[in-house]
Amino acid sequence: MDRDLMEVSVPKLESLYAAHKYTVTQVTEWYLDRISRYDGTYKALLYVDRDGALKRAAEEDAEPKGTKHGELWGVPVLVKANTSIKGLVTSAGWEGYLKPGEELVAPRDAVVVKRLKEAGAVILGQTNMPDFAASDTNISTAGGRTGDAYDVRYSPGGSSGGTATGLAANLAVVGTGTDTANSIRQPAANNSLVGFMPTRGLTSIAGIHPLDWLRDNTGPLARDVTSAAIALDMMEAEDPLDKWTEGAAKKAQARPYTQYLKKDALKGKRFGVPWFVLNGSPSVYGTGPDAPPDAGAVVPETRAAFMKAVEQLKAAGATVVIDKEILPESFFALVRTVNTRPYRREGVDNFLRDFGPPQYHSVADYEKATGDKFPAYMVGGSRTGDDVMPQKKLESDPEADANYWEPKRKALAIYEETRKKWRLDGFVYPALQIPTYDETVPGASKAGPYSETGWVNRLGVPAVSVPGGFYADGLPFGLEISGVQWRDGDLLGYAYAYEQATHSRKVPKLVEGSRK
Repeated sequence: MDRDLMEVSVPKLESLYAAHKYTVTQVTEWYLDRISRYDGTYKALLYVDRDGALKRAAEEDAEPKGTKHGELWGVPVLVKANTSIKGLVTSAGWEGYLKPGEELVAPRDAVVVKRLKEAGAVILGQTNMPDFAASDTNISTAGGRTGDAYDVRYSPGGSSGGTATGLAANLAVVGTGTDTANSIRQPAANNSLVGFMPTRGLTSIAGIHPLDWLRDNTGPLARDVTSAAIALDMMEAEDPLDKWTEGAAKKAQARPYTQYLKKDALKGKRFGVPWFVLNGSPSVYGTGPDAPPDAGAVVPETRAAFMKAVEQLKAAGATVVIDKEILPESFFALVRTVNTRPYRREGVDNFLRDFGPPQYHSVADYEKATGDKFPAYMVGGSRTGDDVMPQKKLESDPEADANYWEPKRKALAIYEETRKKWRLDGFVYPALQIPTYDETVPGASKAGPYSETGWVNRLGVPAVSVPGGFYADGLPFGLEISGVQWRDGDLLGYAYAYEQATHSRKVPKLVEGSRK
């Protein structure tokens, strides 16, 4: 089975099923065995739902001959631990939701999970993530540290690092991630994966514990673009619990997204390089006590990897324009003014209202039920306990336009004006300004400049990270492409054409370590 299932794509797996080579149970057991064999080393999964996965597999195997199957029938899937799965604890990586007797047991599935199940997916378990997705590495109070699949000492990136390491290690076929400030794309880059963050509103975030609901998004990770496109097809849905999805079906490109996957999709296309990414910029988080350092210019080894990718894009028929007028630091300074922090508690309260357990349906309920305080940074405070920002509701706040709507409109307008002025189909840049770092070395996370690609979340435009080769030390480099709102199919097409022109992904050599 190893020969057939290692690095298998969704279409290839479906063809194996169609040929009756394996049952769903056999495939599911193969992946569960790999989890048992390797995940003690990498700690990609927070919880393995062995019984649930095998029950689902047996049900699919027992379906009558001729039953119509969904696009993900029998496909083993990993789900990030902030995404509600009925009957399981939605820990969001935080030990507070695992307190005995007060666990946040999901009363129903998140919309994306419901859609994946309807498509036939077999959910193997929940992946580790930093508490509330509030980190660009993958260490949680609930599950400890996840290591990168290519070198367990190194950070896989956050906050979808558990999903990314699991897929890179062939512990599943596809997985879900969430992205508030690069949390799908960074881990994908560090694990030589495809990570797709769709136009905000194409997929519903209802049932996903928020970090910052005005910037949160959800999308697929996979080892290949085709599998990611199929998963996105299945995740897309309008949802009354997520107002951003209203009218999405009319705004979005026609499905299936696989129709946009053509090897010549880059021919004649033009891409600009955001000047502020290459040359550094102030942190998007400002200068408060929790703010990371300013984003520095792309480091030399990353710049070299990126320029190689630029040449590959050109060889595939694209034009890449580098000019200091293309999204300069002044653009990023405007993006920084999109202020969502006054509305964080509203997102948490809404999530607990709709997807919380019987004993609490708001932050106040949680604190009363458990006797514990909710982390301040999730409800308007900071990690250091000071710099508290009064919390408001977006729709009733008279300052909402100044805080959020107007700067977002202006920033998106500049993005589009730049694209049209330079006749661009999108923007290309390194998914990270720096390589990933060795977390066993004290202070290594502070050794390089802060990497910033969370700006696209504040605009709501789609972006994808695609494998772009490897550094000299064998760790992956990721190329990122951002596109046009509601033109997600086109963006997938660009990623596919680049993937097919380069085929840069390599299978990592894993270190065995049994789960306890």
